[in-house]
Amino acid sequence: MRNGHALVLFSGGQDSTTCLAWALENFAHVETIGFDYGQRHRVELDARLRVLAALREHFGHWQGRLGDDHVIDLAVLGQISDCSLTQEKAIALGEAGLPNTFVPGRNLMFFQLAAAVGYRRGLRTLVGGMCETDYSGYPDCRDDTLKALQAAISLGMGQSFTIETPLMWLDKAQTWALARTLGGQALIDIVVSRRTPATKASAANATPGAMAAAPAQPASCGEMDSSAGVPDINRHNLMHVLHESCPCLTDRARRSS
Repeated sequence: MRNGHALVLFSGGQDSTTCLAWALENFAHVETIGFDYGQRHRVELDARLRVLAALREHFGHWQGRLGDDHVIDLAVLGQISDCSLTQEKAIALGEAGLPNTFVPGRNLMFFQLAAAVGYRRGLRTLVGGMCETDYSGYPDCRDDTLKALQAAISLGMGQSFTIETPLMWLDKAQTWALARTLGGQALIDIVVSRRTPATKASAANATPGAMAAAPAQPASCGEMDSSAGVPDINRHNLMHVLHESCPCLTDRARRSS
């Protein structure tokens, strides 16, 4: 058990649910925070509540650790963003080489606001599902960005904050494996029962044996196949998976289509 209490950036998707389970295994008290920024995939705002309820129901040993949930109205981010996650526009690559699913400043704002809540509630560890293994090049998903942000937040708050990213160097198969290690089949069932058919398909392919055999060095999305012990995820199915904090798989699939 680690020292201190944690605040998890939680959307209710696979990555953030796995991060929440990780935090509940490692901290005596954990709270969650979500953001309503005008995202088109607003189903996540309902899904996160169902996942929280399911975790409380099925994991009694986490019941005493899982505390309050906070939802922040961040409509201004959607108002100033010109991207396909907040505006009715087709997904495409932008001039900077980034997909227009990139919401500039999103993760920076998420962590800054989470730190403000954490400051008030004594939650000094901030947990996010960012990943640099399978990602779209989003600058605010990078490990060096988040380390710099951790330093800036700690200086600006006058308190020592830690940003934890348990999935930073994991590929999708390894994330499924971590979820199974943390919560067994019950946690897998919670994730897939509250997500899209594509998520269910990828989880069904991620058998225990395949996940255990996931390569130590992360493979790129384009290199994933069942012969390597990694779930064979259909590209067209990936297009329908809801975006997490770093919606790398769907974006990379679109670029290579």
